Amino acid sequence: MKLKTILMAASVAALAHTAQAEGVKVGMITTLSGGGAGLGIDVRDGFMLAIAQSGSTDIEVVIEDDQRKPDVAVQLADRMIQSDKVDILTGIIWSNLAMAVVPSATAQGKFYLSPNAGPSPLAGAGCHPNYFNVAWQNDNLHEAAGAYSNDAGYSNTFILAPNYPAGQDALTGFKRFFEGALAGEIYTKLGQTDYAAEIAQIRASGADSVFFFLPGGMGISFLKQYADSGVDLPLVGPAFSFDQGILQAVGDAALGVMNTSQWNKDIDNAANAAFVTSFQAEYGRLPSLYASQGFDTANLLLSAMAVADVNDADAFRAALEAANFDSVRGDFAFASNHHPIQDIYVREVIKEGDVYTNRIVATGLTDHSNAYVAECSM
Repeated sequence: MKLKTILMAASVAALAHTAQAEGVKVGMITTLSGGGAGLGIDVRDGFMLAIAQSGSTDIEVVIEDDQRKPDVAVQLADRMIQSDKVDILTGIIWSNLAMAVVPSATAQGKFYLSPNAGPSPLAGAGCHPNYFNVAWQNDNLHEAAGAYSNDAGYSNTFILAPNYPAGQDALTGFKRFFEGALAGEIYTKLGQTDYAAEIAQIRASGADSVFFFLPGGMGISFLKQYADSGVDLPLVGPAFSFDQGILQAVGDAALGVMNTSQWNKDIDNAANAAFVTSFQAEYGRLPSLYASQGFDTANLLLSAMAVADVNDADAFRAALEAANFDSVRGDFAFASNHHPIQDIYVREVIKEGDVYTNRIVATGLTDHSNAYVAECSM
């Protein structure tokens, strides 16, 4: 059965809500237009698939497009909290938007379930009892990339990422685990599409490898330009630059690249197999990392709703902390700062027929938490 939408927000390019007028009301603010639209669309679609599969009539989801602009996200959050009277917020992709929205939302007594952005301040000193990240803490996949680079024998790596909270966390995480030297370190402009200058610096650096974090359209641009440049250094990155949607746009330039992720379509458990099959049947494409995170976020919410009333904040918080749902990742638990403890895998980009995708080749980090637990006072 196809997902049913019953409200179209005229002011922005977004799907809108499903379900009934009573029960839990969820405000989803995510990126549905512009260069990062694919990420938000996948989070939305994964979330809504889980709601549809649950058959719940107790959830109303209002979905809006943040246009990847912090001021728009703040305006939407204020409206959802004050006028729409949502109980829970979710959906944000970008860490700079999360930093603009989450502290205010939790200060007003709302729960925030992050299906993606996990900036370090919200894991450390800025943690909050009502904030849960269902994806990862920003550093995590980059920490695994640093560990993999050690195993691969790289000793002089050039690293780059966009200059915003997730980019800063990315390079911090990589450096935390990488034991070699740095041939260079660059912060690029968020949304940048021309990387000629950076590739020239890589060429001249004497590096033996490159680690980069460039999500969405940024990664597509960099990978294509890197492939055309003739620079022949191995690339390592997180899944965000080698995700299902990105790979189709990049093509052969990504083949063989190793990247790190807490999820892949070949994780061997019943929940993941069913998710991959049902997502592809529903939407006509393979799910991405972002879709898996949206799906898990909705199922976490549903698991809490099954045992607690959202109006009883303490009971609902305890139900979220229990994480009593079948994650597509397999084993899943929250650390005391409400960020996941989970395995992180090393994947290789491959081609299956005409489709570019990933396969797991190793486990990079096992039962991995995050570096900021001790800084969180809750």
